[in-house]
Amino acid sequence: MAKLERPFGVWTATAMVVGTMIGAGIFVLPGQLAPLGWTGAVSWIVGGMGVMAIARIIADLTIQRFKEPSILTICGDILGLLPGRVIAWSYWVSLIGSVSVVAMAGAAYLLHLFPSLPHGPLEQAIGGTAIVAALTTINIRGVRSAGNFQVTATLLKLVPLVVVIAIVAWLAVSAPATYSQAPLAPFSPASLTPALAITFFALLGFESAGLVAERVRDPARNVVRGTLLGLALVLVIYMIVSTGIMMASPADELSASSAPIAYFVTRFLGPWAGDAVALFAAISAIGCINGIVLFMGELPLGMVRDGQLPDYMAPANRHDVAARPLLLGSLLAIILMLGSATGIGERVLDFLLRLTTASAIWFYAAICIAALVAHVQRTLAVVGLGFCCWVLYGTGLEAGGLGILLILVALPLHFLIGGRTRARGTAPAG
Repeated sequence: MAKLERPFGVWTATAMVVGTMIGAGIFVLPGQLAPLGWTGAVSWIVGGMGVMAIARIIADLTIQRFKEPSILTICGDILGLLPGRVIAWSYWVSLIGSVSVVAMAGAAYLLHLFPSLPHGPLEQAIGGTAIVAALTTINIRGVRSAGNFQVTATLLKLVPLVVVIAIVAWLAVSAPATYSQAPLAPFSPASLTPALAITFFALLGFESAGLVAERVRDPARNVVRGTLLGLALVLVIYMIVSTGIMMASPADELSASSAPIAYFVTRFLGPWAGDAVALFAAISAIGCINGIVLFMGELPLGMVRDGQLPDYMAPANRHDVAARPLLLGSLLAIILMLGSATGIGERVLDFLLRLTTASAIWFYAAICIAALVAHVQRTLAVVGLGFCCWVLYGTGLEAGGLGILLILVALPLHFLIGGRTRARGTAPAG
């Protein structure tokens, strides 16, 4: 098998983490946390500690097995072929659901800029289809093109969040009384678990650099730095933006707004800001989708190179991209979006949305179990596994059941595919 290109350095790896984590969610999250008050603010700290523990585990596993294609193949080699395939299958399907949901959100933000156009589910699905098709074309042309686009999109999506941080800082200096006009609800231990479930979902994607480790130069150094630096940056931004907006806005108005950041910026900068935020929110969603589309091809390709999947499942094209699973994933996401214009499709899309969150939790739990088996950061692995169980409990029995259902679907696929195609630890060097 040909040697893979490694175009990503530490800054591209960091942009991959930041760009995938910061999707459309942060643009609505302050409204969801507003009724929880200080409990929502504390949940950022607790959630940040939990994901940082798991991120450190990913970093150390990458350092120990830096020749592996990705954190998924590392888990497969440590836990065995069947668990590795189950984890990869559930994660790959969750990517399809993520693309569908985020693309629809991005299309809705873009339609906001054109009030004369229809804004129904069909229009959002068509707009989402155009977004996915364009990003699939970019990714088919090579990971370098996708990486360059990700850096640009990440820089652009930070603009409205930097504006919010500037407003929060300006109010603290020039009008501190603003923060006393809308006191937050007091901290409630009973509400911390549901608050944690909300903030955890906003932090999904911190493993992004570890998923494309074989595309990163010197992965033992750059994947680790990109993961920890990107996660730390997003945590700081989220905490300041979310808590600052909640402290300076009436909770009832904020929770009633479908675009709380647009509401906040409009309140202090004027009506024009709403359209500007909508534009950058769309850019944020598009950048997130770009990273996810990249993963839909890279994850199966890494497993092929490690012998966990047969070659025919992810052959590389002349641009060194696994076009077959990438195109299949994009096509399924488009079908879901077009189907969401119907009542049945909406239920399917809702199913995949909940399935996405549930499968992500199982994926992080598997990383912690792999660390325990490999004797890597065992204390943090126990903490991370407990954190995953806590979040799973917060999402309810339904989400956990959906995750188990996805695992059961993967079992017959495993036996149909057959065994390994090459021994462990023999993936071609990138």
